[in-house]
Amino acid sequence: MPELPEVEVVKRSLTNKTQNLIIKAVKINDGRLRYKINRNKIKKIIGLKFKKISRRSKYLLFFFDKEIVMLVHLGMTGKFFFVNSKRRKYKTSFYYDLNEEKDKKHDRIIFDLSNDNKLIYNDIRKFGFIKFVKRVSLDQNIHLKHLGPEPLSTEFSVEYFKNFIKGRERTIKDLLMDQKFISGLGNIYVNEILFFSGVRPTKKIKKLTNSEIQKIIKFSKKIITKAIILGGSSIKDFSSGSGKKGLFQQHFSVYGKKGENCSKVKCLGKIKKIVIANRASFFCSKCQK
Repeated sequence: MPELPEVEVVKRSLTNKTQNLIIKAVKINDGRLRYKINRNKIKKIIGLKFKKISRRSKYLLFFFDKEIVMLVHLGMTGKFFFVNSKRRKYKTSFYYDLNEEKDKKHDRIIFDLSNDNKLIYNDIRKFGFIKFVKRVSLDQNIHLKHLGPEPLSTEFSVEYFKNFIKGRERTIKDLLMDQKFISGLGNIYVNEILFFSGVRPTKKIKKLTNSEIQKIIKFSKKIITKAIILGGSSIKDFSSGSGKKGLFQQHFSVYGKKGENCSKVKCLGKIKKIVIANRASFFCSKCQK
């Protein structure tokens, strides 16, 4: 599943391609996504202009005229393709060799745009979704209203962290995966954050020291920023609109490295793998306490 950095890269790729283009027509090949496409609502964006695209957590928000917002979650395999007037297809999501026949099978929604461009929503497993909401009610949307602060925001601070964990009995891995606490983090980046913070994923939050909390916040911001700069990452590689692969997966220090030696200088530990809440957790047996 794409995490915050990957979705941010998709947002930036699409912004560069779709800014000020107009929806000329919409073709629904298969509207049975996680939530069935509302055909009446999707027709209302025909004739409207892309004003901007933003991101909240792992959600994409497409802003149109008439205060209409298209809310998109990519699920496990959702992706957007952009096809320009010369029929050149650009990847903005997971990287793989383009296969026209294979792609067409999973092209769910096709947006015909001005200047003879196209935007295609493709989703193999159909766990993603597309919904339409009024901008005025965006803050009360069921998918957005309970999200915690973004990891790069100033709101994600030591004071916020300590206030949130008061009286709670949870592990730090479980806490960082909770979108109500911090939005946008997923399994890959949480493993990396905890490794650099020197905190074992099974550690109870009530036992965290001030120093450990500070490190978790610091490395959350540092790792997410680095991943965005490197173009995002995923198990299957990631591609920006220019076709450049994401590079962050080449910098994993702990994720997917079961049995390997710890990468920290002078640490003689080995990377172990355990399962927490049905998710793989990787950590150094020696330097993560």
